[in-house]
Parts: sequence; C-alpha cells; structure tokens
Amino acid sequence: MSPLAFVLTLSCYRRWPSRFSTPYSHNLLVLFSSTATTITPPNGNESPSSGPAPPPIRVALTESTGRAVFATRRIGAGDTIHTAKPIVSHPSLSAITTVCYFCLKKINAVTASQSQGVYFCSENCKESSKVFYDVEKKADWLAFDDYCRTQGLKYPLLVKRLACMVISGAAPAGILDILQPANLTQGMILKEVLTKQWYTDVLARIRINAFRIELAAGVYEDLLSLASASIEAEAAVGNAIYMLPSFYNHDCDPNTHIVWIENADAKLKALRDIDEGEELRICYIDASMSYDARESLLSQGFGFKCNCLRCMSGD
Repeated sequence: MSPLAFVLTLSCYRRWPSRFSTPYSHNLLVLFSSTATTITPPNGNESPSSGPAPPPIRVALTESTGRAVFATRRIGAGDTIHTAKPIVSHPSLSAITTVCYFCLKKINAVTASQSQGVYFCSENCKESSKVFYDVEKKADWLAFDDYCRTQGLKYPLLVKRLACMVISGAAPAGILDILQPANLTQGMILKEVLTKQWYTDVLARIRINAFRIELAAGVYEDLLSLASASIEAEAAVGNAIYMLPSFYNHDCDPNTHIVWIENADAKLKALRDIDEGEELRICYIDASMSYDARESLLSQGFGFKCNCLRCMSGD
C-alpha cells in the first residue's frame, strides 16, 4: 500500500465511533514530560533532594532560533534534567518481533503477550495500546508495511499510528501543531509528502522532530558509562516524537544528552555543569563527524546551517 492509498484508507475509517476520550486537552508540556529525578544542590554541603521536583527548565522564544529551553537553576554534570514520554512511537520494522509494540522495550517472545503478530512486554502495555491498536487491527497494513520496508521509510509508520490515535479519539488531529514545522526542500520530502494536507503537515513535523531510539539497557549514573552505553547501543529499535525534547535546539558541542534505558521513555541528562539561564542544547547527529559531514547532514536532513561555536571555529 502506497502512502496515497494509506491516506485514502484513513479517510474511510475516520467515521468510526470514538471509544476514547481525548487525554491531551491541557498543558502538553506537563503531560508528556516528567519531573527531574536527580538534583545536585548548589551548596556542596547539602545532601541531594530525594523527592520529585519540577524540571529545572523553562521554554522561551529567541530571535535567532525560535523556541529554546533554558535552565532555571544550576544543573550539575550527570544530573537527570527531566524525563519525557513519547506522544507517539513506533518500532522499526526490523525489530517488530523483538520489542514491545507499545513501549519499545526489548522482549522475550516466549513470555511476551502476543496479538496478531506483534508482541507486548506486559498486559499494561497491551491495554495501553488500545488507543491505536483497536483501530489499526481493522485494516490490512501488510502492503503498507512492505512498501515502507522496501523504500526505507520510517516516518509514515509514525503517521499511521498517530492517525489511528486520532480516529479512536485518543488524540486531537492537531496534536503536533505546536512543534516546529519543517523548513524542507522538495527534494528532502519528495518520497513521503502527499497532497493530503493533514498527512503533509503531520509528516513534515515528524520528519524534523523524530528521535531515533537506541536502547542502552541498564542503569548509568556517571557520564563515562552513559557515553559508553550510547556508543555500544544496538541498532535503533524505533522512532518517537516527544513534546518538550523537541524544543531543544542543536549544538555540535552539546551540554545535554538524551538517552533511552529500557523503553521509549527518554531521559535528558546534563553532560557538564550548566549555569542558571544557560540554554540547554542537544546534538541532532553524531557529534564525532567532521565539520563538512556535519554541515552537509544538518543542511540536508534538518534544513539549517549550524552556527554553534564549534562550527564557527571550523572544528
């Protein structure tokens, strides 16, 4: 099934009665982001707080980059700044039988709960998946998945899942409108963008805001083991869209790192000490690449030229 046929199929199924009330009607930043879990006190003689606290960040508009995330207090190197749950995620087709169809956690197929060829790591995930899976099961997506697999497409899979959530009533059609729209050339989106306006708008935002999820199983509290876990992580198990992490701007020498330990729930950690008022930035690509390679990838993949201090120095 081509993406065009996919859109036409959704048009037919959009009339199904909704079984779910929309849970995203209030503050999206709060709903899709959790509290900070690690706090380094400003006074070294004090002991860290053990209770939950609001994330030490604020989102503000800037003249140069639009929305940006800033620290509201000092953040220590290695601190967990906040966690974030995905708005929508989807496993890679190559990992469809090895990860949970809902949370993307690695599974044991022998003990996992199976439903029509997909697996869930728990009954809770199976129940939670009803916001999209009850709709998804009403259509045959085999040809569509094969098309995405042969064409190397991953973002239409996220659109499919989000569309099923919209059809079920679990998400509003404009849930991604708050995210940065893509500033993409025709050549960057020619294979995926269609004339259907909703599909086009959603796919463009997903194209520019999706995170590639690589699980680093285990608990990593120090920066050295965290970096090692990221390097040694297996191939991506899927992709996901997040609300608050999508507001982080890029830097080729970032002060913040995003990591996935067991599933699609993201952790954002400080790579070094961050001062109050400092902007928090992540690296959208492999920071170890050369200047020319980074410049080319950021321009072709994200539609901008990086002006971070590292790139300005030609490093």
